[in-house]
Amino acid sequence: MAEFEAGFAALCGVEHAVAVNNGSTALTAALLGQGVGPGDEVLTSPFTFIATVNAVLATGARVRFADITAEDFALDPAAVAKAVTDSTTVLMPVHLFGQTADMDPLMSIVADHDLKLVEDAAQAHGARYRNRSAGAFGVGCFSFYATKNLTTGEGGMITTGDAEIADRLRVLRNQGMRARYQYEMVGHNYRMTDLAAAVGLPQLAGYAAQVDRRRRNAARLTERLEGVPGLTLPRVGEGREHVWHQYTVLVGDDAAVNRDELSLQLTERGVGNGIYYPYLVGDYDCYRRHPGVENAETPVARRVSSQCLSLPVHAALSEDDVEAVADAVVDVLS
Repeated sequence: MAEFEAGFAALCGVEHAVAVNNGSTALTAALLGQGVGPGDEVLTSPFTFIATVNAVLATGARVRFADITAEDFALDPAAVAKAVTDSTTVLMPVHLFGQTADMDPLMSIVADHDLKLVEDAAQAHGARYRNRSAGAFGVGCFSFYATKNLTTGEGGMITTGDAEIADRLRVLRNQGMRARYQYEMVGHNYRMTDLAAAVGLPQLAGYAAQVDRRRRNAARLTERLEGVPGLTLPRVGEGREHVWHQYTVLVGDDAAVNRDELSLQLTERGVGNGIYYPYLVGDYDCYRRHPGVENAETPVARRVSSQCLSLPVHAALSEDDVEAVADAVVDVLS
């Protein structure tokens, strides 16, 4: 496990990486390891996998939302600046679909309000912003679930440049023990197994080549789908390096069919696709009514959730596969 941690730390350009048993645990531990709990408020995105919010609630902290941009599907710095309150203690941007959020203005907000920064980088292994890796801005949290660019089947990693936080996380993940029966804090069993680490370790050496294939596939999809009426294609933000966990388009009101119909017809033609995510977190009763969740009007996120569709872009696609995906999309939307 230590070898896998060292290799992943090198990938992210950070001093410390702490392996845990899944990505949700990584988020929870990153918060707990910095003393986040009842009375704290975490500002994050409503357009995300539910683990983002569940991790905050598991600490007893409160969740608030800010809107996103349709360009990168991540927190809109202008919306964040308006949403910060005196109770906000943590900013948790979500680096979605393989691209980082717009970190420079977000880091300015963090500095201005003396906030902690926890990056939900579950889908952004190796993504970069102005030559700095996801997970190197604050405390980064990654998932190695089976669908991720790097996988251990199930697993997670926390990255940080702070030796004190890393030390606290290693004790926290091991039932609060520094040595056997030497308890220093109330802890948890968040450990990654050596077996899981052994699955992930050899993938590090070939990861750059895998990302290159994803980038080639994404570039070809963009070339083929540019100009299709009603279709907004994903873009790489200025100064950013996308690792293309997903290739996510928006199907607008002026498209020949709506998002759901496009998804259905692609499925009928044997073209895999996915809707990530069809609803905002606050649309579910258990979160809309939860006393720890403060919902807000986020019109961009709401529009994106009704229009987003992810097309195959993974490294195992052949050139013919990519062409078949593009052909099917063009055919349905013509």
